[in-house]
Amino acid sequence: MFNVFLIGLLSTSSLVIGGVLASRFTLEKRTIGIIMGFGAGTLISAVSYELIFEAVQIAKRSGFPAYGFFSGALTFLLADWLIGRFSFSKTQKPDPNSHTALIVPMILAIILDGIPESIVLGLGIFESGSVSLSMLVAIFISNLPEAIAGSVGMKESGWSRKKIIILWFGIALFCAVATLLGFTLFSNISPPWMAFINAYAGGAILMMLANSMIPEAYENGGKLAGVFTILGFFVSVSIVILENS
Repeated sequence: MFNVFLIGLLSTSSLVIGGVLASRFTLEKRTIGIIMGFGAGTLISAVSYELIFEAVQIAKRSGFPAYGFFSGALTFLLADWLIGRFSFSKTQKPDPNSHTALIVPMILAIILDGIPESIVLGLGIFESGSVSLSMLVAIFISNLPEAIAGSVGMKESGWSRKKIIILWFGIALFCAVATLLGFTLFSNISPPWMAFINAYAGGAILMMLANSMIPEAYENGGKLAGVFTILGFFVSVSIVILENS
């Protein structure tokens, strides 16, 4: 079981790497946009082939994938709205062009999709006896730009490097524990509820992509963000094909 925990920690270790890079070095806006675009592409692939497609396959024609998908999307939307509402006073409005505006949605998205993703990763190890390489890579790559973008915002807001790294390390540990839970406590979960968990993660991720990550990628990277989104999607799908061939 310790190996499962290490695999979960490996998949989310990119959060700490992204925090170190962003807090230690000054990255150009275009570089951040390109990285975010590539990560968005891998996430789109993960949502399509590793989460929603898998959910539909194991749901046995039930409505659980749809329930999970819209629940995940609605959870992210409401949580983001509530936090945004209480984070700013009536006279203080968030600047949508500032990286500081991304701190809350990025952390929220990582938690809301990271935990179900990690549970799914642990479930996959239990079912097949091996880790899904495509899912592992997708989680690792997609977490990197999210952590970089969030860390840039924290840095602009006056967060210390130590505080930034501790935050990401804490989230990474939490997700690693979720992987272990997926391998142990959730191993006897029924197929419909397993489909719900998969789809829940997919809905939360897609809502985050549409509202935060993709717009910010284009804002910083311009048209190159679209190019690297395509590349990220292609790389992730290629891994899925190679893994299943």
